[in-house]
Amino acid sequence: MTVMESVSARTDTCASAPKAHPRPEGRDRYTISEVVAFSGLTAHTLRWYERIGLMPHVDRSHTGQRRFSNRDLDWLAFVGKLRLTGMPVADMVRYAELLREGDHTFAERQELLEATRRDVRTRIAELQGTLAVLDHKIEFYGGARTASERA
Repeated sequence: MTVMESVSARTDTCASAPKAHPRPEGRDRYTISEVVAFSGLTAHTLRWYERIGLMPHVDRSHTGQRRFSNRDLDWLAFVGKLRLTGMPVADMVRYAELLREGDHTFAERQELLEATRRDVRTRIAELQGTLAVLDHKIEFYGGARTASERA
C-alpha cells in the first residue's frame, strides 16, 4: 500500500498476517472440525469466541453448521497472537467491537495495541533480566565443575 492511499481505503482484516497453516487451494469454507485442525483451538473455544463476540460473523450452512472463511482463519491467527501477548480477553473483545464499528475507531484500536506492546516490552525486559541471572548461574556452575575436575 502506498503512502498516497487514503486511510479509509485501508482495512484492518489481518489479511497481511502470516498464514499459520496451509489451506486447500481455492477453498473458503471450513467446518468447525477443519478449523480445529488448522488452528489448534478446541471446538469449545471456537464456540465460546463466537458467543462472547470475538468471532461474531461466522456463517452457517442451511443446516445450521458453522462455516468458517479464510478471513475467519486469519482473524483467529491474529487473536492467537494477541493471546500470546497476554492481552485480556475483554480487551480482545473490545478490539473486535471497535473493528466492527469502522474506521472512526482507528485511534482507539491503535491505543489498545500500543498498550499491549508496552506490556509485552516490559515482560521482555523482565525475561531478559531473568535470562541474565540464569546465564550467570549456569556460568558459575560450569566454572565450579571445571575447578573441581582440576583438583
